[in-house]
Amino acid sequence: MRYVYPQGKKKALTFSYDDGQIYDRRLVEIFNRYGMKGTFHLNSGSLASDRQHPTFIAAEEVAELYAGHEVAVHGVQHRNLPTLTRTQVVNEVLEDRRTLEKLTGGMVQGMSYAFGSYSDQIMEILKDLGIKYSRTVNSTDGFFPPADFLAWHPTCHHNGRLKELGESFLNVPGYIELPLMYVWGHSFEFGRNGDWNVIEEFAEMMADKEDIWYATNGEICQYISAVRSLEHSGDGLTVKNPSATAVWIRKDSNQEILVIQPGECLYIGER
Repeated sequence: MRYVYPQGKKKALTFSYDDGQIYDRRLVEIFNRYGMKGTFHLNSGSLASDRQHPTFIAAEEVAELYAGHEVAVHGVQHRNLPTLTRTQVVNEVLEDRRTLEKLTGGMVQGMSYAFGSYSDQIMEILKDLGIKYSRTVNSTDGFFPPADFLAWHPTCHHNGRLKELGESFLNVPGYIELPLMYVWGHSFEFGRNGDWNVIEEFAEMMADKEDIWYATNGEICQYISAVRSLEHSGDGLTVKNPSATAVWIRKDSNQEILVIQPGECLYIGER
């Protein structure tokens, strides 16, 4: 058997953008037009309704602007976490999470590291604060899922080999299980460089593919975590799903797609 994404899709594509500047408005419009899904990491301390920070979106537009996407933590003040005390780290992360949850009305369990800076100690603190994943800035140019979601290395920045890697992803080798392409950046870079065509052309190239799951960072983390929680019998022919997320598999024998529902114990051998 092989693990596959929901509805039997072979691969997944996700985007991650930081800082919450006003250029997110145009980026969200592009994602919505082409059916892409993104995660937007915000510094709640910059989302002032009094508009003292006019280059950032307003707090009151967060829920509507990012509807259908995901909002995640980036730190209240965008501070370099390894330079802070434990108490300061807790405040920087937890207060951001609380504020963003109030603004969106949902759970906020994801994050990206300000300046891409983190440590083992920071990762342990994040676990205690209910953070399920956090993105680094260490691009891999690869399509493997992360070994540790609290040190989630993306495939590439959009200023990297984006189109070339996208073409490779469309023809990703079959030996990679649950292949994932993860693009990151800052929307203000498009505004500053005047190269919105980079992301528009990429989104158009990747759109409407039947074998791609377009998902947020959080959706991918939840799904792969559920896959990794599966329990197997000694002969590997019975699979139990102890998670709250349905998991999809493809049988090697006949390529049949099966779904293992939450709490279900399923025999996948030939009867």
